[in-house]
Amino acid sequence: MKKEQIKIEDILNYRYPSGLRFSPDGKVLVFEVAGTKKDRSGYYRDVWMVRDGRVSQLTASLNAGILDFEDSSHLLLRRTGNDHEDGTSEVFRIDVSGGEALPYMTLPLALSSLKAVGKNRYVLTASIERDDPDAYQDSAEVRKEKLEKKKQDRDYHVVDEIPYWINNVGFINGKRTALFLLEDGKLKRLTGPNTNVDEFVVDGDTVYYTAETWTGKMKMRDCIYAYSLKTGKRETLWGRKNMAISNLFVLDHQLYCQATDKKAYGSNETGMIVKVLKNELAFVKDPVLALHSSVGSDVTMGGGKQNTVDGNALYSLVTDDDHTAVWKFDRNFRQTAVLDRNLAIKCLDVKKGRIAVIASDETHLFEVYELENGELKKLTSFNDEALKGRYIARPKRVDFTSGDTQLHGWVLLPQNYNRKKKYPAILDIHGGPRVVYGTNFFHEMQLWASRGFAVMFCNIRGSDGRGDEFADIRDQYGYVDYDNLMDFTDAVLKQYPNIDDKKVCVTGGSYGGFMTNWIIGHTDRFCCAVSQRSISNWISKALISDIGYYHNADQHGAPHIFDGFDHLWDHSPLHYAQGCKTPTLFIHSEEDYRCPLPEGMQMMQALAVQNVETRMVIFKGENHELSRSGKPLHRIRRLKEMTDWFEKHTGLR
Repeated sequence: MKKEQIKIEDILNYRYPSGLRFSPDGKVLVFEVAGTKKDRSGYYRDVWMVRDGRVSQLTASLNAGILDFEDSSHLLLRRTGNDHEDGTSEVFRIDVSGGEALPYMTLPLALSSLKAVGKNRYVLTASIERDDPDAYQDSAEVRKEKLEKKKQDRDYHVVDEIPYWINNVGFINGKRTALFLLEDGKLKRLTGPNTNVDEFVVDGDTVYYTAETWTGKMKMRDCIYAYSLKTGKRETLWGRKNMAISNLFVLDHQLYCQATDKKAYGSNETGMIVKVLKNELAFVKDPVLALHSSVGSDVTMGGGKQNTVDGNALYSLVTDDDHTAVWKFDRNFRQTAVLDRNLAIKCLDVKKGRIAVIASDETHLFEVYELENGELKKLTSFNDEALKGRYIARPKRVDFTSGDTQLHGWVLLPQNYNRKKKYPAILDIHGGPRVVYGTNFFHEMQLWASRGFAVMFCNIRGSDGRGDEFADIRDQYGYVDYDNLMDFTDAVLKQYPNIDDKKVCVTGGSYGGFMTNWIIGHTDRFCCAVSQRSISNWISKALISDIGYYHNADQHGAPHIFDGFDHLWDHSPLHYAQGCKTPTLFIHSEEDYRCPLPEGMQMMQALAVQNVETRMVIFKGENHELSRSGKPLHRIRRLKEMTDWFEKHTGLR
């Protein structure tokens, strides 16, 4: 029986769980669920919970995000959206045993995170202005005057430091994330006006946090501090400003983190697990693999924990080859895999031995699961109805060798695939490059398989999941990765000879957009291309992207931007644009600060001046995350533009 096709508009029906969190007693599990608003202009968020095996909805109209459990019965929420005064945060409190979410407090700052550390006592982070760090103390009248002044100044930006903008955040010039103590309704700022706090953890009466104090240029090198809630004193544990610090956690009242000087593998290097002592970072373990999930998806949004401590053990998501695993590290840092299957896991939480994850596999979108006696128990079914009766292609593995490296990828085949029939195909290239494709459900790929395309995707050198050496392609962009992709395409065509080699398309976003631009400058084998949020000129990108000033030169073997123009230009697709013949559609967002709009514009114009068929679609109000969390209407238009382009150039319409 023929099943119904996956449609572009199906994304309107998808639900997106995120932000798992157990109550302190481990009896209640809460999480957020996002869905499309009726007018398709954005998303709403509700809070749900699991208690005694029963899934129920906690909020329905608040549009709130989870902050923290105040105790095992009471949950603190933050209202999101635009229905409150600028520069303030509304906090609500709800009893998970029953009742409505009630207004709890309004804070005179833009809250980032909050943790309860006692009765009427909280540690929190919030945004401040470098030049007005104590605005939270202003009277209502002064605050109103400042808001009016900001409204008058909205027609221009003043920048005097880098980064001055961040993708999906906007202009951040002069802004810092500060650490605060809120006690009995009184706020106290704990960090200086030029200090940017990255993360914090609380152990008893001690708040540990990482931060960088900077002016002019952020160097991405943190110090580590301890603040005593008893004495109010701060102690510097690591102040040398020479390490990138991440993933703070406490085991047996001892602070640990991941740390790297980035000298061996550059800006993508995995941090070693170290014990934080006074003026010492003592090596504990090389995790080898990244302690987070980098398995890609276009059907997920929102955040959640990548690692957490329960009792005397650290539990962490790990990108292992082409999937996400859950590893447990005991107090001696012996590791065991407590969950190791073909899954993409978005986030986890663990409490009193209970392990919950949000995961997706080949045939399911992301749902909430709990691990019981080694088996995954599915707790939610938010997306079952959306996929009911739909044709979902199962990934067919393709193993191949490129150079001296063993690699693999997959092919999604159309419904009722017939080896006697010819099929067009699409090569889909992931971003990063240090992320991976897995076998989990990917809407755009399933859409194209439903429309009659064979869809090809793989993990090449530079991808995550196989350690730093495999991921390290510094000064090789466009070379080893290009060879891998061409060898994969050849391997697929050999294994599936009824794919029409004259009707193979190529697409990718971000790094995948770079590779798409590179490919059309080095081969005419693809009948058309769609280049998304792409990179065409590493020199210009290095000087306008939010990460360009520290990431781009590093990735191209240059000691410094100005000492590396030859390297940057050598790896720039624009350098090879002359002679391009491939019809290419460009998809870009106006507020993409990771791969800014001029990157797509340069390549598009380079084709246009050569009379190559080209088209560019620029999405207003969107950023680098268009394909994942852009406005539903824009996500639909993006997929329609791409699908129409592929079908036009392969004769499917």
